[in-house]
Amino acid sequence: MAEVTAPAGTETKPSVLIIGGLGFIGRFLAKYIHTNNLASEIRIVDKQLPQLAWLAPEFTDVCTLERFQQGDLSREHTCERVFTRPDGSTWDYVFNCGGDTRYSQDDEIYKQRSLKLSVTAAKEAARKGVKCWVEISTGAVYKSDREPSKETDKLKPWLKLAKYKLQAEEELKQIEGLNLVIVRLANVYGEYCSKVIATILCMARVYAYQKEEMKWLWTKDLRTHTVHVTDVARALWHAADWHTSGKKNWDESMGSTPIFNIVDHGDTSQGTLQKHISNIFGIKTGFHGTIVSSFAKLNLGSAVDEENDEILQPWGDLLNEAGITRPGPINPYLDNELVKDDDLSLDGTRFEKVTGFGYRVPEITEEGLREVIVSYRRLNWWPPMELGSGENGENGQATAEAASR
Repeated sequence: MAEVTAPAGTETKPSVLIIGGLGFIGRFLAKYIHTNNLASEIRIVDKQLPQLAWLAPEFTDVCTLERFQQGDLSREHTCERVFTRPDGSTWDYVFNCGGDTRYSQDDEIYKQRSLKLSVTAAKEAARKGVKCWVEISTGAVYKSDREPSKETDKLKPWLKLAKYKLQAEEELKQIEGLNLVIVRLANVYGEYCSKVIATILCMARVYAYQKEEMKWLWTKDLRTHTVHVTDVARALWHAADWHTSGKKNWDESMGSTPIFNIVDHGDTSQGTLQKHISNIFGIKTGFHGTIVSSFAKLNLGSAVDEENDEILQPWGDLLNEAGITRPGPINPYLDNELVKDDDLSLDGTRFEKVTGFGYRVPEITEEGLREVIVSYRRLNWWPPMELGSGENGENGQATAEAASR
């Protein structure tokens, strides 16, 4: 599939503002735009500084100080400053990759750092006449269901952060003049990821170190749908390009605001991840029985605390043995919300059918997870295993060599 070069029917490339541009998704989006020369200008705005963002070397030419602007866009005066360019014009495309993505935070944190940020910045975007605002939301806004949720299905957020993401969606829809597209993401993974998949990989590393069986709660059928970060970056650009080119194939019966699920074709489940983990780490994996899972459901906080007590110290020992003093943003810490008995199951048909998008990483694979581990090792975040174990097998070595090219 050929890369997009510029919006159809325009003479110049769009100017781009990425809010939360130093985050996991934001940096990959910036890299995609930069590498393919899609924008006339890229501005990255984030609360944190690049020096503190755990950026890998390949992002050095992308997240430059010339492109970076520090700022908290939940503040109106900051928004006005950021949205006004030196020549008095505004940005063509704005991608909101900002917000607090940590689990189990206080409501006030999500209200301030996610909800208020989205609404305040979007109002300024509407006033300035931004051509397209792409709001990144989460697939956890849907009612948990084993069957994949479509964009029109029942909404019942089962994560705290999803509750405020959904509220932001609703408030943005009411902003007059905002050219809005909403994308709801599955679990995003890829090189340098630090959320769900990273936690599972770190846990597996500890179980391999202790030579113990790694068991999951619930069942192998629990859906944990995924999408690769490079496809997310492509999808975000594709959505903005599609919107500004006339929203081809969009029927107003679908709603006044385009909403799309972004998810790969793999129908990822706990069983999928269990199989890959076993092969990579050379450990036995399985699931706790119904009795244990039922007990854990009634006492989830205690069960998670017990697991963390057993796994965090060995992880620290692994890091010490490997001489890793700055382990990066990854660890095996389990959050209560991370182990809920809720399916993240999305139907992504609409986005592909309406906009013509196609995924390049159609499913999560063993090789894909090995690439994630290799990325951790490149930055010295990961305690290596003994030669000959699953992580350092032939496939892992091939991945490492490929990644170094």
